[in-house]
Amino acid sequence: MDTKQILAELRAEQQRIARAISALEALDADHKPTVDHSAAKPTAATTPAKQGRRPMSLAARKRMSEMMKKRWAQRRKTK
Repeated sequence: MDTKQILAELRAEQQRIARAISALEALDADHKPTVDHSAAKPTAATTPAKQGRRPMSLAARKRMSEMMKKRWAQRRKTK
């Protein structure tokens, strides 16, 4: 399939989806106002602080690896 044709089909699908969204929003307009959340920028007050994972030591990784190998070996035995 030609990339130009693929792009044309994707754009047509995008337009169909946009029309469907507009129609649904019009039906729902009587119930509640619509707010475009995509334009809103998160502020420091609204975004939670990032919580990363603690780094795992090499010894802990090795223990985890050995434990998982034992678990999978046990699982293979039962099958």
